Amino acid sequence: MQTLAYCEWPSPVDAATAAAHDGSPEFAGFVGDEVWWTEPRPAEAGRRTLVRRHADGTEESVLPAPWNVRTRVIEYGGRPWAGTVRDGGPLVVFVNFADQRLYRYVPGGEPRPLTPVSPVGQGLRWAEPVLLPERGEVWCVLEEFTGDGPSDVRRVLAAVPLDGSAAGDRDAVRELSDGRHRFVTGPRLSPDGLRAAWIGWDHPRMPWDGTELVVADVSADGTLRDARTVAGGPEESVPQADWTHDGRLLYASDRSGWWNLYRDGEPLCPREEEFGGPLWKLGHRWFAPLDGGLVAVLHGRGAPALGVLDPETGEVVDAAGPWTEFTPTLAALGERVVAVGAGPRSGHEVVELDTRTGRARVIGARHEDAVDPAYYPEPQLRTFTGPGGREIHAQVYPPHHPVCEGPAGERPPYVIWAHGGPTGRVPLVLDLEIAYFTSRGIGVAEVNYGGSTGYGREYRNRLRGEWGVVDVEDCAAVALALADEGTADRERLAVRGGSAGGWTTAASLTTTDVYACGTIIYPVLDLTGWGTGETHDFESQYLETLIGPRAEVPGKYAERSPVTHADRLTAPFLLLQGLDDPICPPVQCERFLARLAGRSVPHAYITFEGEGHGFRRAETMVRALEAELSLYAQVFGMKTPGVPALELDG
Repeated sequence: MQTLAYCEWPSPVDAATAAAHDGSPEFAGFVGDEVWWTEPRPAEAGRRTLVRRHADGTEESVLPAPWNVRTRVIEYGGRPWAGTVRDGGPLVVFVNFADQRLYRYVPGGEPRPLTPVSPVGQGLRWAEPVLLPERGEVWCVLEEFTGDGPSDVRRVLAAVPLDGSAAGDRDAVRELSDGRHRFVTGPRLSPDGLRAAWIGWDHPRMPWDGTELVVADVSADGTLRDARTVAGGPEESVPQADWTHDGRLLYASDRSGWWNLYRDGEPLCPREEEFGGPLWKLGHRWFAPLDGGLVAVLHGRGAPALGVLDPETGEVVDAAGPWTEFTPTLAALGERVVAVGAGPRSGHEVVELDTRTGRARVIGARHEDAVDPAYYPEPQLRTFTGPGGREIHAQVYPPHHPVCEGPAGERPPYVIWAHGGPTGRVPLVLDLEIAYFTSRGIGVAEVNYGGSTGYGREYRNRLRGEWGVVDVEDCAAVALALADEGTADRERLAVRGGSAGGWTTAASLTTTDVYACGTIIYPVLDLTGWGTGETHDFESQYLETLIGPRAEVPGKYAERSPVTHADRLTAPFLLLQGLDDPICPPVQCERFLARLAGRSVPHAYITFEGEGHGFRRAETMVRALEAELSLYAQVFGMKTPGVPALELDG
């Protein structure tokens, strides 16, 4: 082994390599016997393409640049495509990101628009399409802006003609639901086509707080009648519903404190583990009914495994394979199941499970090692103790290199990663952004602070009224525990995060003295502005639970905001922001920096044209990663050979 200073270990994991492997296949589904999915293209301006797997196993990107298969419904998006076989070949509908129109596409031809462009506000948007060629329609969620404000919007189920007659005529779109809910998911039709099920919820609840499962009858003329709520409520979250092969209603609910499965209201497999998750994107699917009566499921505490549930016995048999984490994008055809799985040694891959044989295999987006796997980080699943003795789940990635080690007696620097959401969880998968740091001698600890999903409703509810407190305390507890046990250098701790993780980072830097520096990425910084028109409709009342009812605790909104405490900030920081971000807009960063003016705090503010909430372009990710590494090197007194120096103002 060679002894080198931390951060100076030579690594083949450069920023360009990490950027090229960012993102995951998503929204897998069947078109006839073929499997299709969407896939990121960081090198092509960050677009998502639609990939087709032919019968011979070859993959084809069916839509060239600049087509971008992605919807902006609720800004986080959702399932943007659907397909079927018609006249002997594929018929596909998809949403194009640039204009948010729904298009009809037949391979070999050009996409044809099915929906119009609206001049009002942010226009018309579509998600979770369901193709019904026998009716000559595609049913989906319609998000329609009625004014220029982010909350001037309505959402209904709608039927769009497949013949293109609505491409220039909004009146040709047939509305199916009555708008009783502020938010709705796409319809799921029973096998006989006589009933439709969907999920709805309203402000101020988020879908992991409480939703309603609605069922309606489908009339011969295609209208929905007698819509009635059959499950859910203000304190019961139903994130997904579907129908079994024999027409029974199957759904996930957390009425027991855990997202478990129910069939016609009866529990199928009551366990203290999750069979569902937070509905951040419309069309997320944690289970898929099979024709023979079994159900493919994602389940577990923390990282979800792929299994097959026998509803009659409650037994779950997990698929064998190297994947430790699956994303909520299950699809089924007959006895075949398609999922997207990953592990600590592999990125996300499209996996097919044959439930008759139990055999699982990679069929798409196959992982290929970009560098020698000897440079990959090795995660440690840890449970730490926080204030009051509460458990804190985390994934710790020590510095790792096949031929280098740090100086004897010296502890490495560590960066605490706070995930977004905040109702989210860090996945247990190979992340080359983590490898970018660990292979150079910087440790990373990802914290699933109180409020994270995967550990039951009680753990998730820890953040109610305590955002900016529990998340900050839990991250600090992990950082200090690593230092106290001798794993990390107490004087070289950093914190970083994006979105809600950016909030936690900024709050940590302004209210604690734990960290020497931090990286704040497209953050929430000012609750008084963010909750009163500066963000999008979906999260516009999220603070009612995260902080408390504004009418009752108005002072908390200013007191918790990092912008209020900017005068306490002394640690150097890097602030990264997309200029087209409708969720955490640049004005939040600008207001924060204005409060810092003249205070001589070393910092850098880098903005990116064309980037929204979550960086997607390779060149953006390269600059952001290199700037972050340079910040740590400067603050920790280390060198970064080959990495451009970040210029710090102040």
